[in-house]
Amino acid sequence: MFKRILLPTDGSPASQQAILAGVALARETGAEVIGLTVVPPFHTLSVHAEMLESTPAEYEQQARRQAERILADVEEAAREAQVPCRTQQASGDSPDEAIISTARDKGCDLILMASHGRKGIKGLLLGSETQKVLVHSAIPVLVYR
Repeated sequence: MFKRILLPTDGSPASQQAILAGVALARETGAEVIGLTVVPPFHTLSVHAEMLESTPAEYEQQARRQAERILADVEEAAREAQVPCRTQQASGDSPDEAIISTARDKGCDLILMASHGRKGIKGLLLGSETQKVLVHSAIPVLVYR
């Protein structure tokens, strides 16, 4: 059925649950999983405290270490389920675009990602990366809630 499943994650509890579901699906279908996390690039003017408190080099190191920790969860879940796994870090201001381009570049035939369930004004103001991927992806997207 599926040969390659992209599992984008931000390290949140919702993403952790989606990873477990994605790995289980991969195991059932004999697919490989690709874990992905997207890190925003350094900006001098930012609302993210870690950027305001760091130099570009410090931020890059910290972001790389955090991405490695996040992706280690995907690797661990895949190892426990005996599912082939690769991971990738991407950098960009638009995680949805990075998710879609990675899925396309890696030949994924499914994107399985979490929904944080933000509704109302909070969902409108914060936006939904999942919603953006759903709208713009030509690759099927399975939303795990």
